[in-house]
Amino acid sequence: MKVNLKRRKWLIGGAALLLVATPSFALFGVGDIVFDPTSYASLVSQLTTLQTQYNMFKNNITHFSFKQQWQTTLTALKNANVANMFGETAGISVALNTNSPSASLTGWKAATVSLNTGTSSYLTTQALGNDRMSQLAMVELSDATSPDCLTAIGQYRAARTQNAAANSSLAAQEVDGTDSTNTEIEQLNLLNAAEAQKISEMQSQGTLQTCLASQMTVANMQQRNAAAQDLNTAALVQQQRAANDASAANESRTWQNYIP
Repeated sequence: MKVNLKRRKWLIGGAALLLVATPSFALFGVGDIVFDPTSYASLVSQLTTLQTQYNMFKNNITHFSFKQQWQTTLTALKNANVANMFGETAGISVALNTNSPSASLTGWKAATVSLNTGTSSYLTTQALGNDRMSQLAMVELSDATSPDCLTAIGQYRAARTQNAAANSSLAAQEVDGTDSTNTEIEQLNLLNAAEAQKISEMQSQGTLQTCLASQMTVANMQQRNAAAQDLNTAALVQQQRAANDASAANESRTWQNYIP
């Protein structure tokens, strides 16, 4: 009877122990290493995160092997060589190839028709808004903008030549497949350098576009003045024909201000 009671106590105690047991349990018997599944799962998660970070870092410092597929070619500009048989284009070649405003101004004056003193005296008697004064305004506008355009072309050619070495160096490093130019910081520096070169090229292109706009303004003025002069001529012809009868009965009269 005592044995049964003692066995019953052990059974009840064992059942109670099973009901309150934690995830931890001993390996290979009492007193050995205790295994906690919850802690193990946390450790696995941490190791997975570290492995992901390591792979990301490794990818950031690993160099590219086939960067040559990005390589491009910079087209070179040859120097302009304008013929100058009698000095009629003196300074033009220098203006087109270098940054020389003085050569641009000298070359433009030598290559264009100048206004003589007789023309200046004649123009002093003309009213603003007539065809002669508008032609003078067009000549003056062209004389102001055209030398600047020659200088802009020379500046672009000179800058392209000066930047050739830097462009080539950057292009070589961009397609370099070695470790020395393929760290994350180095690649970011190359991107910044490429953006800086792009900004410089855009600024140079902006100068040339300004030149084109000024030349289009002069050309538009010439076309506009020609159209206005045609309209004025048509109106004047109509007025002359209304005031001067050109029929056979008036053949003895002379039409002094006839405009065909």
